[in-house]
Amino acid sequence: MTDYIGYEALTQAAMRGVVRQTLRQTAENGAAPGEHHFYITFRTKAPGVKMADQLIERFPDEMTIVIQHQFWDLEVHDSHFELILKFSGVPQHLSIPYAAMTRFVDPAVNFGLSFEKELTKGEPEIISPASETPAEAIKEEPEPAAKASGDGSGSTVVSIDAFRRK
Repeated sequence: MTDYIGYEALTQAAMRGVVRQTLRQTAENGAAPGEHHFYITFRTKAPGVKMADQLIERFPDEMTIVIQHQFWDLEVHDSHFELILKFSGVPQHLSIPYAAMTRFVDPAVNFGLSFEKELTKGEPEIISPASETPAEAIKEEPEPAAKASGDGSGSTVVSIDAFRRK
């Protein structure tokens, strides 16, 4: 059945809204509250990303930034956020659209979000039902979360173990 409402797009927009509101609270307070801190992974060559060329060369596909103690001038806008972080001791201005984000993690509370790549014009939208096979016909066990990351079935499971304190 075709999803005329666009639940996936609505869900992605709502999750980006969570990040926007979290960053707004952080900007208003000048710091993340309590022990909260954030790992934000984004596509460095996504439309609207603005950062120094040497950072794009160093991180050609994705980059993860940490918003914890040493960040400056966090500005939160409706479609993007901006801040200054130091890389090798040199302050760098970053402007990151929410649409460029692929992951958001707050390890202080074991919270994480994973974002789907947004469709660009010309890409077909693939809509598949949750399950076309009756439950009794499924005999395989699902793969562990660490291995399943966009397995092509329309669902995405992301393991945040790498961001947890050990």
